[in-house]
Formats: sequence, structure tokens, C-alpha cells
Amino acid sequence: MKPLLVFDMDGVLVDVTESYRETIARTVEHFTGAAPTREQIQDFKNQGGWNDDWKLSHHIITGVGVDVDFETVKAHFQKLFLGQDGVDGMILRERWVARPGLLERLSERFRLAVFTGRPKEDAGLTLQRFANGVVFDPVIGMYDVERHKPDPQGLLQICEACGGGKAFYVGDTVDDARAARAAKVPFIGIAAPSNPRYLDLVFLFQDEGAYAIIDDINYLEEVFES
Repeated sequence: MKPLLVFDMDGVLVDVTESYRETIARTVEHFTGAAPTREQIQDFKNQGGWNDDWKLSHHIITGVGVDVDFETVKAHFQKLFLGQDGVDGMILRERWVARPGLLERLSERFRLAVFTGRPKEDAGLTLQRFANGVVFDPVIGMYDVERHKPDPQGLLQICEACGGGKAFYVGDTVDDARAARAAKVPFIGIAAPSNPRYLDLVFLFQDEGAYAIIDDINYLEEVFES
């Protein structure tokens, strides 16, 4: 049986600097008049517990004294992210990280799956756009679990669905690392040198006992050859 390689999506399979992260900033700016910096957004991510970008946006907005309900913030976020009324969504700004052939080669050695904080439908749009010929099975999104990362529920569901065996989880946040540790699955941390809190993230991954820490998924083959 092939070992299982499970990917988070945002910051791992796709660079979301100009999509999800920019949508957080624009959503906050819409309601407050001031956009958070990318360093500030990363600081929240490094705290843990802010895997849900809708909740993070609402938290930042209400944290500066603006009284707006969560559903209103979520609706504006989704309008920006997915597009509306003929305006392209920020999702189209995503950049696929894997170089041509990488995932196909990895699929020869591993079963591939996805455990993401996105809704499965949003994840499917991106997978169809960039990796239509690659099989990720299963794909577990935010509505497929009752408890979200750092809870390991989704990761455990994937391992169970695939019959157990050796598994690895590839993620880019401390919540990903904590979910992997709770599931007793080796964690491979993605810490991009362009991350505004790069060194902080590396230290967090080290503290969580990461199996490996790499710049992006194009270095995965080197991890498994070492």
C-alpha cells in the first residue's frame, strides 16, 4: 500500500498572497477604513486558532470597535473572493505552486489527498483549474468536519478512509502542525522565505516537532530522498 501524502491547500498547493490574504485585507478595509498589513495577518495566523479567514476578518473588524455581524462580513468576503456582477474574484489571482510533473511523480509513490480549511466547492474550483489530471482522494473541506484545525478530525477521516498506513501532512500554519501532531502524523512545514514572519514560522514548526521544513512543495522529493 502506498503511503499517504495529504496537502493543505492555501499556502501549500497555491500561493494565496494575492487571493485569500488580500481578500482579508480588503474586507477589513471595507468595514473599518484601514487594511491590516500582511505582517499583522501572519501574526494572527502564527497565534493559532485563525485557520478560518472569514472568522479572522470578522475578529479584526470587531477588534477595532466596528459592530458588524459575522454573516455580513462573510458575504462581502465571498463577493470579493469569488467575484460578482461581472467582476472577477480574487480567486483568479491564485498561483499554482507545483512545477509541471511534480504531483504526477509524487502520485507514483504516494496516494494524494487534501485537507483544507476552504469549503470543498472552492477547493474544487482551484483543483480543476490547475491540476485537473491529478487525483486527490479524498478532499476534505471545512464543511466536511464538525471541528476545524487545529483539531485533527479531518486528517483522521482521511487516514481512516485510505485504510491507515503511513501518512504525512503538508501545511503552512501552526494549526496545520498541531492537527498533524494530534493525529500522530508526521508534519512537513512550508515556510516560504517571502513570508513576512518567516523565521517566526520556522521556530513554531520546530517547536511542534516538524518532520521537515521546506520553502515550498517543489522540495518534497528531496525530503523523501534524504
